[in-house]
Amino acid sequence: MGDAKTLKDKATPRGRFPHLKIAGDFVFVSGTSSRLPDNSIVGAEVDEFGATKLDIKAQTTAVIENIRDILGSVGAGLSDVVQVTSYLVSMNDFRGYNEVYTQYFDENGPTRTTVAVHQLPHPHLVIEIQAVALRPAAARRSS
Repeated sequence: MGDAKTLKDKATPRGRFPHLKIAGDFVFVSGTSSRLPDNSIVGAEVDEFGATKLDIKAQTTAVIENIRDILGSVGAGLSDVVQVTSYLVSMNDFRGYNEVYTQYFDENGPTRTTVAVHQLPHPHLVIEIQAVALRPAAARRSS
């Protein structure tokens, strides 16, 4: 049922699931974080004493750009996204997250749900986003 794809230039999923799955005309992007292929995390700094600085704006930017790259691997883009679900560890980060989000999407963009969660798979992650996109007709014809 559909083509699943894991990208070599993105962080390896921390479980047995793909970065994306195509089902009919839709592309479903798994929950995506700001984790890099070397397992470092954009927007997470730890000093020599172990104190952390977690930057919601940097993480949100990295997440959306990861989603853009994942969609690009199948001929789609952010303009094709029809639905987004965002998971924040703290709603105190909503403002910073929303500031970055609006640089990529507006009222004509995807529907969106944002929820707070207790934690994500790594203590330095403050956001994860999953997305659904409609593949452009040209991309559907070429596959």
